[in-house]
Amino acid sequence: MSTQELYTSDAAKYWKEALSNSLPPEWRKNVEEFEADITLKKMGKIDHKLFAETRLRMGAYGQRYDNGHRYDGKDVQPIAFPEAFKGPETYWDAPGMQRIKLPWGGLTADQMDLFADLAEEYSDGICHITTRQAIQLHYIHIENCPSMYRRLGALGITTREACGNAVRNVSADPMTGVSPTEVFDVTPYAQAIFEFLLGHPDAQDFGRKFKIALSGDKEGSSGLVNIHDLGLIARLKDGKRGFEYYVGGGLGAVPYAAKLFSDFVSEEEILPLAQAVCRIYARYGEKKKRHRARIKFLIADLGFEKFRELVIEERAKLPADPRWTAYLKDINHLDEKPSRPPGSGLQPTGDKLFDFWVKTNVKPQRQAGYVAVLVTLPLGDITSNQMRALADICRKYIKDTVRTVVEQNLLLRWVSENDVAALYDDLKAIGLNAPGAESILDVTACPGTDTCKLGVSSSRGLAGELRKRLAAKGANLDPAVRDLRIKVSGCFNSCSHHHIADIGFYGISRNVGGYVVPHFQMVLGGQFQHNGGAYGIGVGGIASKAVPGVVERLTGMYLESRGKDENFRAWVERIGKATIMQSLQDLLEVPAYEKDKSFYVDWGDVREYSVKDKGIGECAGEVVTLTDFGLKAADRELFEAQLRFERGDSASAGTMAYRAMVLAAQGLLKGKNPDVPEDAEIVMDLFTKEFYDTGLFNDPFAGPKFAQYYFQAHTHGGKGLDKERTSLFLHEAQLFVEAAHSCYARMSLASAQPAVST
Repeated sequence: MSTQELYTSDAAKYWKEALSNSLPPEWRKNVEEFEADITLKKMGKIDHKLFAETRLRMGAYGQRYDNGHRYDGKDVQPIAFPEAFKGPETYWDAPGMQRIKLPWGGLTADQMDLFADLAEEYSDGICHITTRQAIQLHYIHIENCPSMYRRLGALGITTREACGNAVRNVSADPMTGVSPTEVFDVTPYAQAIFEFLLGHPDAQDFGRKFKIALSGDKEGSSGLVNIHDLGLIARLKDGKRGFEYYVGGGLGAVPYAAKLFSDFVSEEEILPLAQAVCRIYARYGEKKKRHRARIKFLIADLGFEKFRELVIEERAKLPADPRWTAYLKDINHLDEKPSRPPGSGLQPTGDKLFDFWVKTNVKPQRQAGYVAVLVTLPLGDITSNQMRALADICRKYIKDTVRTVVEQNLLLRWVSENDVAALYDDLKAIGLNAPGAESILDVTACPGTDTCKLGVSSSRGLAGELRKRLAAKGANLDPAVRDLRIKVSGCFNSCSHHHIADIGFYGISRNVGGYVVPHFQMVLGGQFQHNGGAYGIGVGGIASKAVPGVVERLTGMYLESRGKDENFRAWVERIGKATIMQSLQDLLEVPAYEKDKSFYVDWGDVREYSVKDKGIGECAGEVVTLTDFGLKAADRELFEAQLRFERGDSASAGTMAYRAMVLAAQGLLKGKNPDVPEDAEIVMDLFTKEFYDTGLFNDPFAGPKFAQYYFQAHTHGGKGLDKERTSLFLHEAQLFVEAAHSCYARMSLASAQPAVST
């Protein structure tokens, strides 16, 4: 019997019989229903689309399969597939990704042992921490999922609504409860929201996902309330607990800052108000056009005041529910206690590695004699053996006071100051003593092209290379540079939070001399602090292999020309993006394929990213098409629009951004007809006919999303927009221009394929 057959027969039967009664009744019902759905799918009695949403609601996510193999940085590892296929399409029973919710990132030692077992038995032996404090296992098989769910449920974990059009993991600042600067511990409130909305009938009819975060500290960062659909920041008013209540934030392709719904919502009102928000989102939110289905777009379409009015009216209509306040009767049930006596202070030891680790990875708690220790996990990965060993270390020094962190690390709370040195030695023994947490050394990355179907460029590959180069400098880095954050996403969707990084990157592709070359769009000047307080703006595309050099040059420029105590965002605004990009010009040129083929292979990959058998023109120069020129003009116009906005000229920034979109559309059209006129109306009509109606412009996964940005822009031409709307429009224009580049690259690929003889 094969391993797969064992797990889908004897083992599955064992876990079902042994653990079914260990789950809460509702969770047990969810697992049994999903198990039945798998059986029906095998029989062909459930539509593929319906089953896809069913498995997503249980956290089982389709992933990129890389032709049946995975490159792990050293070797190509074969993956056992249930049927033969190629490419990023998701087969219902294929190896995929399992996302597991951890409300507010809470984790116990026993749960850590379980994750180690699940990763070893069902996955590739690696647990991955996400930027929403959840855990992901990759290369799981759908028929193993019910067993996993039962084993998780027995230890208090559900995967329900970890994916899909539902309320996702409720996250919270991992320092809450021990932070020296917070108002109060938000943990019990995050737990109450999670329990109340899990499976709630008013949260089942969304057009897209819905994310919630809580923070105990307005000036802090890890709650990241500003980037969430619903966010709460702890506040006291006349001695009473409550929250500043925010709605409508979100990153994705176009980042929206959350809007203040109320400056104080009492603790008794947070659940009914969340329910009312969910009902309005479900009732009025977009359902057909997925690119407009987030609550941020609903608020933009209705207007914030109208949205707020609808929510208040809905709240008034809600029938009373005892669950709204029942949790307050035992508000302290999640309070933590130390397992060892407090320490007497930390002093430098003279051991440079240890002292540097203390500086970057040890955080003071408000409770005297205790600290919180960050365990750095490169790229968010921890092996099963490391996870098991770490669980034992936790039992040795702390109780069940571990939390996952949005920057893909683990936080051990309530460590006695007297135990820090011994803890470090134990971490070192299992390879988890890397310094640099919450610094430029700790590069955040989404899975990118490793496993994500939407990945354009290798975010993990690039992040790994940046980590390696920066780690070589380590403690020698100037503190001003060390305190920066770098975040890398494989595509525009900002899963790594590149919009709120000092230096962010997201994957794009460009056509260079007939070859498709992996690139990243660079985003500068985001703000991780103040709960994700400000968003950066893209400044230009950079070949993937050039990015490390660009980072080194950029940080060097910052050190040389920054003012006293001038932070990176302020420096970017003062110097200006034009000056910055001019200073990087020599690094931006992609060498010809014949001169340096390394630029045509992505980081961490063994394959050529480009078209293989592209011919070389007979003339001395490169063959540059009218489309190349048109897209370059669009890039130039958009960059100038960003500079105008930077200088405070929103009016001309808007019109120039629209002009960039027209130039991009015109550039594509010139590949079909060199005589396309300049008239914007004619360009729109021809683009609609030649690229939109034919589906040629559609992104393979995002569909017509980016064309819709152009259509919307055509109605206003970039005129009459306020500063906030202009900022959003610049992001939309950037995405449309990048989509035009991608469309051109796909067309070039198609034309390069050899004809099939008949």
